[in-house]
Amino acid sequence: MKTIGLISANYSSSMFGGLLDNRSLASLPYGGRYRLIDFALSNMANSGITTVGVISPYDSGSLIDHIGVGAPWGLDRKNGGMFIMPGSAYGLQSAGSRFLLRDIIKNRIFFDRDDADYVIMAGSSDVWNIDFRPLIEQHSKSNKPITMVYKKVPRGEDYIGYFLDIDEFGSVTEITDEGYAWANYFADCFIIDREYLIDFIGWFDTLEYMDMIQIIKNNMGIIDIDTFEFKGYLGKIKNTTDFLKVSQAMTDYDIRNEVFCNDERPIYTKAQDEAPVFHLPDADVRNSVVSAGCTIEGRVENSIIFRSVNIAKGAVVKNSIIMMHGDIGEGAVLDNVIADKYVKISDGVKIYGGDREPVVIGKNKSL
Repeated sequence: MKTIGLISANYSSSMFGGLLDNRSLASLPYGGRYRLIDFALSNMANSGITTVGVISPYDSGSLIDHIGVGAPWGLDRKNGGMFIMPGSAYGLQSAGSRFLLRDIIKNRIFFDRDDADYVIMAGSSDVWNIDFRPLIEQHSKSNKPITMVYKKVPRGEDYIGYFLDIDEFGSVTEITDEGYAWANYFADCFIIDREYLIDFIGWFDTLEYMDMIQIIKNNMGIIDIDTFEFKGYLGKIKNTTDFLKVSQAMTDYDIRNEVFCNDERPIYTKAQDEAPVFHLPDADVRNSVVSAGCTIEGRVENSIIFRSVNIAKGAVVKNSIIMMHGDIGEGAVLDNVIADKYVKISDGVKIYGGDREPVVIGKNKSL
């Protein structure tokens, strides 16, 4: 069954401090060398999906510069390939919104011109490594027009988004905005019959200002939905607290191996060659990810250090994220800090945040 992909990258948030001032959430750097959209693109490519549309935001410069024509994901091809599609200029309705119907209507030609059986629609701010082929196979046998992907989470109240009530047959009975205790958390991903999607656009075109999931939620009585459980690691990033927590998850051996060390499903990104990390004699690095091109002379603990960062002698970086080309001066202390690209911290400066309220330092700032 032929399947095409659609990645929604046309959403942002006011819950990221200055991190999204000049970029979309989809192009937010992650894990030392990646961007968040790399996971959605890699999951599509690794599942044999060779036609992928990306709905871009109005501030798409950073995103387009990163993904280009899709070469790292094998999507620079004559048949199919990557399609950068315009998103609407209007904001979304809530923090859980990902699939604005107006964006789908605006790019209807993407679905009309293809002969695919199914469309997999995914958000672009999740950290996970999923094989979509079992999802496609299950959906083809379900005789239902939509199959939603979910993850069981132990504390639903800690998550922002949609939750699924599921009956004993695996069908969705209700979609809610809140979850408690063990809950079925919607993974911002679903598969839909292409022809049904085209019909859906016609039925609900007057509600173009709404999110597709919200429309489905309000019309559960007439829409039959199957479910697919994802049992691997799912890192949901919807604010700075999530970003710090999901970034630090990469220091966990098992999670890092699952996401990044699968030979059959690698996570691809735009290549940027750098020299290896240079550890000076006084360097002390513990439980951290340190990328190529860095010079480390101070102490780094439970942190993610991006390319070409300099951490001077006597400096301490704990529980933090330092993005590309950061410069941390002698004796400086950073704890629970997210520093964007080209941040310079002067000698002796001390900045302390909390694990639920990290301090965000915007791009090109000097302190």
